[in-house]
Amino acid sequence: MANDLIDHYAMGAEVLNYAAQGLSLEQERSRPGPGTWSLAELVAHVLDADLVISDRIKRVIAEDRPTLLAFDENAWIERLDSNAMPMVETAALFAANRRWMVRLLRNRPEPDFGRIGVHSSAGPLTLAELVAKATGHLDHHLRFLYAKRASLGVSLYPRYASNDAAKD
Repeated sequence: MANDLIDHYAMGAEVLNYAAQGLSLEQERSRPGPGTWSLAELVAHVLDADLVISDRIKRVIAEDRPTLLAFDENAWIERLDSNAMPMVETAALFAANRRWMVRLLRNRPEPDFGRIGVHSSAGPLTLAELVAKATGHLDHHLRFLYAKRASLGVSLYPRYASNDAAKD
């Protein structure tokens, strides 16, 4: 079970790099539908969330029933100047973080995936659920990224980290 989960999680780095490629700075900063965020803000959010989830994963592995805090994604986009972040650099940092976390996860014994952290709004979450949420979160936002690219006339064939995402 854990190996399949980690394999899907690991695919996220390649998939985001693929989805973020080949755009001009003007295209990255534009705000085509759906949603209100620019492509750069969307990719920055994916990175921010992945870094937060990585912290949660580490806490669940290292601590006994740690508290996992929620964050205000819109405040982060507004206050952290996410629209100014180059998508290629953002995707590269995402990829580096995923590679680091995959190494950490592959070295975990199977029982660790049942360890629990308590999220401030979602309640108890296992390590396996956190890894699955990270993969699902990326796939959820990739749908918007591909739709925004299509609105700009620079569409790509959609690729996702989970096989389930392509079926929706």
